Amino acid sequence: MRPIDLFRRTAFLLLILGMAVPVLAGEPTDQVKQTTDKILSVVSDPTLKASSKAEERRRRIRSAVDERFDWEEMARRSLARHWAQRTDEEKKEFTRLFGGLLEQTYMDKVEGYSGEKVQYAGETMDGDYVVVKVKIITQKNVDIPVEYRLKKKGSNWLVYDLSIEGVSLINNYRTQFNSIISGSSYEELVKRLKAKATQK
Repeated sequence: MRPIDLFRRTAFLLLILGMAVPVLAGEPTDQVKQTTDKILSVVSDPTLKASSKAEERRRRIRSAVDERFDWEEMARRSLARHWAQRTDEEKKEFTRLFGGLLEQTYMDKVEGYSGEKVQYAGETMDGDYVVVKVKIITQKNVDIPVEYRLKKKGSNWLVYDLSIEGVSLINNYRTQFNSIISGSSYEELVKRLKAKATQK
């Protein structure tokens, strides 16, 4: 599965976590739910449904998503060994481009929510890391296991990876990015990410 397909399939999950009944929920799940509630309030706000309000609606959703996703950590993990070779400016640029790529895909999907249900399957804690396990139940009554991986920063738990049916989003991107860099160059990867950013 291509990374972009994986993200499109899972991007809406953060949105609908708030509609689930929690099982063994702890602080990480609670924080994800808080973010979810903010997104739900934006999507369900009738005053923001007009096309003239599209930019404001997306701005509010982006703000809520930014609170829960650790873009720098996700960018670092997706570049893996290539991250250490980058300058501070390159790291900042890549983090911005990578975050923009995922946000753009998220925005395209978040408003397409069609009633899927979620059940929490508990949390697995390991120091400052936690895996929040959920089960997505589609309208065709098919169960899809999903895991949110979060890392604690200060008092917040931030998402640094997510997987669906055992397939990691970050691992998928890491494989794709490494292939581009190894076959061409880091500059070529940045060029492609910038091109993606201009697509609507």
